[in-house]
Amino acid sequence: MKHSILERLTESVGGCSFRADEPMSAHTTFRIGGAAALFCLPETPEALIALLSACRREGVKHMIVGKGSNLLFSDRGFDGAVISTCAMDRVVPEGTRVRAECGALLSRVSVIAAEANLAGLEFAHGIPGTVGGAVFMNAGAYDGEMSQVAESARILFGDRIEEVPAEKLRFGYRYSALQENGGIVLSVIFSLVPGKKEESFRLIRDLDARRREKQPLDRGSAGSFFKRPKDGFAGALIEQAGLKGVSVGGAQVSPKHAGFIVNNGNATCEDVLKLKDLVIRAVREKSGVELETEVRLAGDM
Repeated sequence: MKHSILERLTESVGGCSFRADEPMSAHTTFRIGGAAALFCLPETPEALIALLSACRREGVKHMIVGKGSNLLFSDRGFDGAVISTCAMDRVVPEGTRVRAECGALLSRVSVIAAEANLAGLEFAHGIPGTVGGAVFMNAGAYDGEMSQVAESARILFGDRIEEVPAEKLRFGYRYSALQENGGIVLSVIFSLVPGKKEESFRLIRDLDARRREKQPLDRGSAGSFFKRPKDGFAGALIEQAGLKGVSVGGAQVSPKHAGFIVNNGNATCEDVLKLKDLVIRAVREKSGVELETEVRLAGDM
């Protein structure tokens, strides 16, 4: 990104902090990724809108991320502006509803809901992402997903903001219409039910214990790397193909849960992509199933 354009961008937008040449390995749960030319943290929806408008005006390519929990970022980084929503994280209970901004962590939203004696978001506590990303991909775990609790979302389409009911988001398995229509989540209203916080926290603790037992939470990863096939489970198919524990460079099929590809400390994006291709080929040859990735690629590939 040319220095003059970077200066004009940073000087024309208020309510936003900027960092130049920011390593994206610090902003993804995989802990992988080269530098973004500019890393931007808008603090309000108004600042986000102004920043996006400035990027379009200056011809700066840009992308939006949350916590980066479902991203594999390129080793080459991104010669543009990476816009993080993580500073936009206000959460407000409203009766039996909770309104949460796009950058709020799901773990925090579930705790605030439980404290307000509202039940229904316990399943989301262990999902290491933000509200915006979760709605974008209809994130889920332990028989719960965003489609079950999202009532509506405040969406930015270009310069227009619209409150979109959940049915128009066309939720599917790890899918929402936002993946096609370019809408950006600003906030979400979750519709919950009256509960008792003691019971909600008991369920949260139980689900967290199950995660710690079964998932490699001590390694960088993007969670389940592959989508669930129509028949069976990706982890089981990978294990049956004899790939549990197999490594390429610093990337490894987790010995604890074969559905996870983990970073053993020095993995590159290239390592992960090579291992991913190896896994897909081996499962296809062993079982005839064509695995599809759940993790999204980002940056300059």
